Amino acid sequence: MTEKRLLANGRLPASTEMSPKQVVEKTELLANIPAGTQVYVTDLGNATEDMIVAAARTLTNNRLTPVPHMAARRYPTLAAFEQRIKRLTLEAGVTEVLAIAGEAEQAGPLTSSVALLETGLFNQLGIRKIAVAGHPEGAPDISPDVIQAFLKRKHELAAESDAAFRIVTQFGFDPHRVSLWLDELRDWGNEFPVHAGVAGPAKMTTLLKYAAFAGVENSLNFLKKRGGAVVSMLSGYDPETMAEPLETRVTSQPESQLAQIHVYPFGGIQKTADWLHARGSWSFQIPSSTLTANESA
Repeated sequence: MTEKRLLANGRLPASTEMSPKQVVEKTELLANIPAGTQVYVTDLGNATEDMIVAAARTLTNNRLTPVPHMAARRYPTLAAFEQRIKRLTLEAGVTEVLAIAGEAEQAGPLTSSVALLETGLFNQLGIRKIAVAGHPEGAPDISPDVIQAFLKRKHELAAESDAAFRIVTQFGFDPHRVSLWLDELRDWGNEFPVHAGVAGPAKMTTLLKYAAFAGVENSLNFLKKRGGAVVSMLSGYDPETMAEPLETRVTSQPESQLAQIHVYPFGGIQKTADWLHARGSWSFQIPSSTLTANESA
């Protein structure tokens, strides 16, 4: 990975995410996002397929890059999974997806992101870039050995695919933990570029709720100890405490697989956009040179 990943101002470029309902009902927010930006379309099980497809189409029509979540356990049949990809590609111009296991009260025949990849349908139906999940603080109910085996299998499938793969991580608040995890991934033989998850500006009370849901309380406790619990609760969270150390890692370790940040807009997409524009991760002219070779293929 010899190409430049930092922007000219030393910042990492950024993606973000929105719910299907947000995209469809609050299209005015999209004007704050630079053309070409990857906007992940979440699937929490509370949006219909029609709504998800409409959201992806809206992003495409606004010159943004939709990246729908493809949650394996939510598809009752293989045919339902195939239909979803066909609709997203043919009706909404989707070429990128995030493959995850997801959650469902009753899982269908596909129970993991690996199972989605092994169908071969992403390749057959026009998906050119595939994101898979990363968990710097570990994944609930999944042992490190299983995570390592899954990563190896994803590399095997990537070698058979024309699509470019990347890892997009869960958010966290401890940049040192992320750095250690990146080193671990490298030792495991990872070759995928990594987009590190960063929580956007938000109240601490909001972050407490999401951290508990995502299982990253330890990372949040680190943040509170570092800044002082009372001060942090009153002043809110400054995402620079995560973003700047990650950029320092790229500068100090040019061989690092860290290529981008993915910002979770817990404080709202407007507040997130304001922060990303102010810090220089977003402008209305993001050069294609910021993409890694694996991603621009």
